[in-house]
Amino acid sequence: MNLVEIQNLSKSYSGHRALDHLDLNIPEGSVFGLLGPNGAGKTTLIRIMNRIIIQDEGRVLWKGSEIVPSHTDLIGYMPEERGLYKKMQIGEQAIYLAQLKGMSRRDAIQKLKFWFRKFELETWWKKKVEDLSKGMQQKIQFIVTIIHGPKLLILDEPFSGFDPINANLVRDEMLELNKNGTTIILSTHRMESVEALCSHIALINKSKKILDGTVREIRNNNKSNIFEISYTGEVDSFRSALPSAYQILESKSEEELTRMRIQFLDHHQPNDLLKLVLPIVQVRSLHEVIPSMEDIFISKVNAVEL
Repeated sequence: MNLVEIQNLSKSYSGHRALDHLDLNIPEGSVFGLLGPNGAGKTTLIRIMNRIIIQDEGRVLWKGSEIVPSHTDLIGYMPEERGLYKKMQIGEQAIYLAQLKGMSRRDAIQKLKFWFRKFELETWWKKKVEDLSKGMQQKIQFIVTIIHGPKLLILDEPFSGFDPINANLVRDEMLELNKNGTTIILSTHRMESVEALCSHIALINKSKKILDGTVREIRNNNKSNIFEISYTGEVDSFRSALPSAYQILESKSEEELTRMRIQFLDHHQPNDLLKLVLPIVQVRSLHEVIPSMEDIFISKVNAVEL
């Protein structure tokens, strides 16, 4: 079931087309990677979903019904541009932001105290935001984004400014929230985060969707019939044994071990390659090279640019 459906969504600013008839489905319970280069339209889409701005055309549906302002109480949104008040005490500011999402002051204090302890921020309750490091401000921002228990969590570059320890802390909390039923939209340029966290992705470029699906499907659908083989033996003999249907893309030798990436140009199978080379070299490993999300991202964006 889809939690959010984007149907034929368009938005323009002074003649610039930010979104162009975009269709997108966000499955309930997914970690959905929203990808694209700067200026692709990701932030415009997120702002429309949060009712910060209104689309020119199209619809946003929440479980099949048109999204309305009250749905925003079910959404937690952490924008890339952080929005904390620098001169306000951290605890009071967090309470205020929780109350904006419909929480009572009592419930807000109780839950905030729990999260402040969890993120080792207890001693900072009465200090001001301007006294915090960027990473600590990020942790406060994350806490106030999730404090009301949103059904949909939208995170725009959530790991920006974090050291590896705190990035892992936030990542683990994201996964725990998702495990407990929260749907997450992750907008990021960090492809390693996409590989590690996302079940589904959509790639937007120049206001249009150019790719979407599960991460596994997309990686498998973009395979190029490339295999990596490692072996010991004569490199020249190995090369001579390969007919023109096998193209060597890359070759590296370290001491006695050679690794090669080979593209099968015809409908050959790995066993066909092994039959050719096993009589002359000792094969240590052979596996198919599945493209990374970063490889796919770059190739798809470059294809649109051409």
